[in-house]
Amino acid sequence: MSEQVPLSTLTTLRLGGPAALLAECPSSRILVDVVRVLDDARVPTLILGGGSNLVISDDGFDGVVVRVADAGVELGEESVLAQAGAVWDDVVAKTVAAGLGGLECLSGIPGSAGATPVQNVGAYGVEVGSLLRRVQLLDRVTGEVRWVEPDALGLGYRTSVLKHRDDALVLAVEVAVRPDGSSAALQYRELASALGAEEGERRPTVDVREKVLGLRRGKGMVLDADDHDTWSAGSFFTNPVVSDVNLPTVLDAIASKVGADVRIPQFPGAAGTKLSAGWLIERAGFGKGYPRADARVRLSTKHTLALTNRGSACTGDLVALAREVRDGVEAAFGVRLEPEPVTVGCVI
Repeated sequence: MSEQVPLSTLTTLRLGGPAALLAECPSSRILVDVVRVLDDARVPTLILGGGSNLVISDDGFDGVVVRVADAGVELGEESVLAQAGAVWDDVVAKTVAAGLGGLECLSGIPGSAGATPVQNVGAYGVEVGSLLRRVQLLDRVTGEVRWVEPDALGLGYRTSVLKHRDDALVLAVEVAVRPDGSSAALQYRELASALGAEEGERRPTVDVREKVLGLRRGKGMVLDADDHDTWSAGSFFTNPVVSDVNLPTVLDAIASKVGADVRIPQFPGAAGTKLSAGWLIERAGFGKGYPRADARVRLSTKHTLALTNRGSACTGDLVALAREVRDGVEAAFGVRLEPEPVTVGCVI
């Protein structure tokens, strides 16, 4: 174990105070053994994968941070088994190189494979939940290791029953892939257009992955140490879903601010109508690069949905900007944005 490790070195935001202790777990067996011992001793524990969806306080974590580092990936004809510590984009890249389709729209998403069912990550019309076959979990109450089916995970838009609880730990995920090398059906207009395709078509996975990575880079959503627009947790707020009852009031509030002739992006949601968080943020007065060029934390200069560390920020700076944006959107439109990242030791 290592002592007083700065967690800013282990998160994509590059923020967070020190961990009292850090335990690296290079295999699932070691991970299970370490977590069982810590849980039996009631030691405060934080499980850390790729650190791409975490906001950790400046105080750090006064306990043991357990780093999931088993990066094993096994390719089958119609499925892929990835250990929780595998870098997700590496998993996608390996499937594409092997001529397997289905994951290519999820290219470039930072973080580890173990986080994908927790967050039900998605992009360009594809969610991990639609591809999951099963997930291996450590039950931290009983100590049992078992496989569970996707319908046991309560998968929803950027969430699952695993997201805000710590009694189960993902050890591995198995996802379905297409053996013919064709992509998932293109469901996202921006991507289909970039490929010169119609929505619903399939294209070679190599071509789709290349376009997805290009689109994400244009939004600062592919990690690059030299680009502060990528020093982020990705999309910071989820797209809000407005109930049918509240939708007319919200649309009237938006129209009164932006004009009745402006088209408001709207999409079907599980329990209402989904609006674009990035669009609302910008129309509420928070443009790309807000608040100013010399700020320690800014909205990305490429994408208003990402909050970025410009190199000298602390978590307190990030939390303050997140609250300002959230409160500003709510004051303007009556819509309260919810943060997507998991917070540790701080409240947004």
